[in-house]
Order: sequence, then C-alpha cells, then structure tokens
Amino acid sequence: MKKEIYITDYNCITPLGFDVSSNWHALLEGKSGVTLHKIIENQESFYASMIDSEKLNEEFQNNFDNQNFTRLEKMFLLSLKPLVEKHQISEETAFILSTTKGNISLLKNQETLPEGAFLSNLAQKIADFFGFKTKPIVVSNACVSGVMAIAVAKNMIQAGKYKDAFVIAGDEISEFVISGFNSFQAIGTEICKPYDKNRDGINIGEATAAVYITSELNQNEKFSFKILGDSAINDANHISGPSRTGEGLFSSIKNAMTEAKISSEKIDFISAHGTATIYNDEMEAIAFNRIELQNVPLNSLKAYYGHCLGASGLLESIISMESALNNILIPSKNFEETGTSQSLNIIKENQPAEIKYILKTASGFGGCNAAIVLEKC
Repeated sequence: MKKEIYITDYNCITPLGFDVSSNWHALLEGKSGVTLHKIIENQESFYASMIDSEKLNEEFQNNFDNQNFTRLEKMFLLSLKPLVEKHQISEETAFILSTTKGNISLLKNQETLPEGAFLSNLAQKIADFFGFKTKPIVVSNACVSGVMAIAVAKNMIQAGKYKDAFVIAGDEISEFVISGFNSFQAIGTEICKPYDKNRDGINIGEATAAVYITSELNQNEKFSFKILGDSAINDANHISGPSRTGEGLFSSIKNAMTEAKISSEKIDFISAHGTATIYNDEMEAIAFNRIELQNVPLNSLKAYYGHCLGASGLLESIISMESALNNILIPSKNFEETGTSQSLNIIKENQPAEIKYILKTASGFGGCNAAIVLEKC
C-alpha cells in the first residue's frame, strides 16, 4: 500500500499580498493585481500583474540581513521562510524548485553567460541559504511546472527517496517573457477574460509560492490536504498550440482521477488553467466535457494574478486549498458570456460551498498537460 502524502503548509508572494491571508482577502473583495505596466522601453504598456519592487525590498530588508540576491531570489526567500521556520530540514528532506525562466533578467546586456542564470545554480543558492542537505531538484516544464513539482514531491516520497519536501515555484516578469508572448500575438489588450466570448489574450504575471509536503502528520498541523492522484501527459501537438481534441489534458485528468479512485461526480471544484487565449480555453472546455466534468464549478485565477508561468500551478493550488478551508468558491473574474463551443460551469460570484475534492489542472507550450487531485482531510 502506498504512503499517504499530504500538503500541510503553504505561503505565497504576489502583487495582492506577501502572505496567504492578505491574498485571500483581496480575492474575496474581487481585487486584481493586473494593471498597465511599461516594461519594454519604446514599446506600449501591457496589462500585467507585477509586484511593487519598493514594497518587495522593504519586506525583504525586514526579514533578511544579507541583501545580495536578485529580485526573483528575494521573492523565493520570502515565500519559503515561514515554512522553514515551522518544519525541520533533515537528511531526508527534498528541496524542489519550479520555474520556467529563473533569473532570465541577468542575461540582459551581458556578453557572457552569468552563473546565476543557470536554473541549477538558482536552486542551489536558495537551498544553501536555508541549509538543505540534499541536492536540489529543478522542475522546468513550461507552464505545468508548478503542478508537476507537487507530483514529483509526492512520487519521490512514496518511492522512499525522501520523507518530506519543500516545494517552491516562481517566475518574474521580464522583457524576454513579454517579447516571447507578444511574438505569438497572445497578450491581451485589457485585463484578461478566461472562457469569455470577448477574451483576446493573456496577461503575464509574477509570483512565488511554497508548500510543505510530508508523509507524516502531527497534531500541530492547522490543516492537511491529501494528494490523491497526479498525472502529466504530453500530446506533442504543437510547439505552442494546444490539442484541438484536448487529448493530453483529458488523459492527465483521467489518470489522476483513476489513481485517486475518484469519479467525476465526486469532484467539488476545478481550478483550471484558463489563460484567456482562444485555443487554450477551447481545448480545456473540450477536455472537461470529454471526462464529464462540465457541471463542476470551475474558475481561472488569471484575471487576478495574470499568468505566472512556473508559479501559476502552485499558487493556484494554494488558493484552491484556501477556498476549501473557507468553504467559499472564488469567481472567474471578468467572465460574462460563454466563449467556448462546449459549456462549463464557470463560477460568477463568491459563493458558499462544501469543498472536499479539488481537481487542479495546467497546460503549457509543447503539448504538456498536468493534473492533480487533492482531498481536504
């Protein structure tokens, strides 16, 4: 019999707040971190969700003496610090970092490749600071990275490689990221509208998030969520375009639910990817209908946080668990009229709900898809 694996603690750093509580209350009030930002010189402003650098530096100075860190590293350290202070790091503790671009900003105006730009070096720097004893694991698989990092921790603990794990995920907004998405003509002209008929593209966001995962519960835990099942499938459809049949996402969800031994009727809430691009939203609607989840309450948090790349899956999982703890479903902001060929039960306003089983999904470039099923204990 496989070990039961639990998430028992979490934290996040976002434009809506530097802890989970402030983020949750901002979401309840319908606040969004997405505003106009001038990111690239001599180009128009973009709608994006960006952390105030002055507030970030002030918070960091209040918590750390050593200031020799990049902006992204400061975000990572702030997100992880409260968890490390509460949970012991041992010889059997894994450290897993999820990111798509890491310290990509270090490459600007550089003739040689800075050491800090390597994802392995970024992970090692964070691990060394907190005194982790095992070699860091980096998960970098486009925009499913955050969800996959949870799955990697679960599976490695079940395999006996580790006893527990700290998982962190993060990305920051940069000229490189904005230019890349803009080249696909994927960036929206206003705050994004996932699944809505009038959606016209994504907003980029930035955040860091952290969770503590363990196979051993103790009486001091304020909450616990069992990771019942996970799966990641690559349908290899296209370098950037999702499958028209939703095959990869459908298979990921099916596998995760099979491992969890949960039927579609049992799922209480879906935290979807919902980027507000025409092809992604349509693909998700097809996949959810194929597995008969079209009536389950569903939201996307992208209109609150933007698309936070490697952080999005972990951040959105945290907010999903917070929803379950508070028995409140958060609406999919800016949704008014269905813009997909198949119907979905999009949440339109704050509403009370008993949430026990959560399905979290993610999709990304290259045809990658991932899903996890969580149970509130």
